[in-house]
Amino acid sequence: MDEIRALAIVGIAAIIAALSTPMVIRFARSIGAFDQPNERKVSDRAAMPLLGGIAVWLGCSGGLLAAHFLSEVGEFSPEIGGFALGATLLVAIGAWDDKLSMPAVVKFGLQIMVAGIAVYSGFGVNFFSNPITGTTYDIPAWILWPVSILWIVGVTNAMNLIDGLDGLSSGLGAIIAATLTIICWQAEQWTGVVIGLALFGALIGYLPFNFPPARIFLGDTGSLLIGFGLALLALQGYRKTAFLAFIVPMLALAIPLLDTSLSILRRLRSGRGVFAADRLHMHHRLLHREGSHKNAVLLLYFLTSCFCMIAVSFSRIDGWLAFIYLAAVVGVTIRLLRNLDAFALEVHRGAPRESEEQSPGASAAPAASLETGTNKEGDHPG
Repeated sequence: MDEIRALAIVGIAAIIAALSTPMVIRFARSIGAFDQPNERKVSDRAAMPLLGGIAVWLGCSGGLLAAHFLSEVGEFSPEIGGFALGATLLVAIGAWDDKLSMPAVVKFGLQIMVAGIAVYSGFGVNFFSNPITGTTYDIPAWILWPVSILWIVGVTNAMNLIDGLDGLSSGLGAIIAATLTIICWQAEQWTGVVIGLALFGALIGYLPFNFPPARIFLGDTGSLLIGFGLALLALQGYRKTAFLAFIVPMLALAIPLLDTSLSILRRLRSGRGVFAADRLHMHHRLLHREGSHKNAVLLLYFLTSCFCMIAVSFSRIDGWLAFIYLAAVVGVTIRLLRNLDAFALEVHRGAPRESEEQSPGASAAPAASLETGTNKEGDHPG
């Protein structure tokens, strides 16, 4: 893989996604696939089309096909077939849920099935490297399968849960995909490089239509696809990193993983069900503090970019120095979360800053409403 072919894959994926998004908007309107605002959601814009993930899927598929025709011998892995099949199934599952709704238990079971397809095709946590001695240990299948499936399903849903503001999931997905692609490139994991380039290109082609104020939402169709792609990219990227295997991709995915973990801990502390919805995610808190969708989204872009730069630097570190750096990152992260009031069980009351502009039709998310929730996660399918 060289730089010219990499740029071609990104460019083709981006062009297809950009050209197909207006057609997806018309298609979603024609079948009545619209977001349904309610008192819990950040957005109150009626008749906002969903199914934006179809455009991302089309762009990503075009990028994979371009990679197939441009690839050299040994660069195109059969594992890409597992990703393509799993991504297609998740897009179909998400589209069904966006239009007709699907019971959470059924959707979760189907996600496990798709994760199993990915593991069967070759993605998985198949070894662990000792960061001090450099010794590599193979992981037996009875551990590999459940751990790998748990990782894939967990990251897939983490991106779904954080999809709460215009352009948030698609923008974070693009930043993280670019980072994991760089890590895969450094490790010469060409399967990850191809998937990452195609996903990144599709997301930057789609993002202009989804950035605040959005003209279309990803829906589960897109957020599940993005999470699935990033989960598999992380499994490719960890394989030859020098430090503690999973630490590097987990740093790149820090924002969605932290948001999901804090949500679970918060609900356990308050005695609520783990799957009970609330409006206390990071993006809710930032929206309340910043006063506008755009400012909150840009701040989360910035934080994710910082973690991604740390992840790239960690991929070159091993030994005791890596532990020292990791301790410093953990300390700074805890301080950051405290500054964001992320450990609190409620949002401090008070009006958002009036100096900030809001996206047309978007709610300012008053503090009094941030403690309410219903029985379905997420805010709007951004």
